[in-house]
Amino acid sequence: MKRPLHKALILVFAISIICAAGCQEAEKPSEKKSRVIAARNMELEKQVADRDKQIDDLKAQYTVRLGLEQKKLADCRKQTADCKEQLKQGMEEKVNEVLTASIEESAKVHAENATLKAEIAELKAKLNQPAESEEPKEPEKKE
Repeated sequence: MKRPLHKALILVFAISIICAAGCQEAEKPSEKKSRVIAARNMELEKQVADRDKQIDDLKAQYTVRLGLEQKKLADCRKQTADCKEQLKQGMEEKVNEVLTASIEESAKVHAENATLKAEIAELKAKLNQPAESEEPKEPEKKE
């Protein structure tokens, strides 16, 4: 029976040593380590600030470029619309010119046609009427 008691006592002693070792306060970093850590933190904060500034600058550049590109796009669309309008007006003018010329030519042809019809009617009338200077000829008798 001494053996289980002996083992239990050793076990209790080991657990108490482990607890005592784990419960000790962690050593505070030395002043030198604290200064190094503080310097490193300041350097990292400066780098973060520089990155933030760089990001802000890039965002500003992007905004400016985007504005310029949108203005160029608007100008191109306006120019395209103006060109289409000019083309439309030019086509309408050409169509009107051709139509006007066709109507004028048609009017001339109709007038000439009417004149020619009148001349044809006059010539037909002359052919159908014996001339005043001519006397009707009597057929000659043959002997």
